[in-house]
Amino acid sequence: MMTARKLVMLAAVLLLAGAVWGYWSDRDMASGENTAQTGMDHAGMEGQMGGAALPREMTSTFMAGVADGAAIVTPRLPATLSEAAQSGKQVFDAKCAVCHGTDAAGKKGNGPPLVHKIYEPSHHGDYAVQLAVVQGVRAHHWPFGDMAPVPGVTTAQVEQIVAYLREMQRANGIR
Repeated sequence: MMTARKLVMLAAVLLLAGAVWGYWSDRDMASGENTAQTGMDHAGMEGQMGGAALPREMTSTFMAGVADGAAIVTPRLPATLSEAAQSGKQVFDAKCAVCHGTDAAGKKGNGPPLVHKIYEPSHHGDYAVQLAVVQGVRAHHWPFGDMAPVPGVTTAQVEQIVAYLREMQRANGIR
């Protein structure tokens, strides 16, 4: 059984690993150029979200064309959702959409899109989502500020939310 101290240590290790991965994933291996500085992600996102590459970060330049309160991206919806994802969508709509928008598309002025390469499982794993919901998380990719813990959401419900988000991501080419 994991103690709270072990969970905190595990979370710190995961965050550090994510930071290291993020640093190296933003580098073009041929030139060493920091591709995050261009504001665009060049790692396989071409053709996503209406044919244009998604910005790696929600920069002020990108966000200038989005109205306050509007969806930041327009994700494709999966043809069907699993039973767990359907339940997760219901919880997401009730607890998360106020900030992260309908269909996890983000909401300018409120919260980032979760249907985005930044939240792919290899960078923000399922456990990271669980921690964010239970403990909140400091802003580290976006200009939206810190995310507060979400009260009244059970571990089982977060697992359903994750199932929903992962199915939405796969429908948009995020693996």
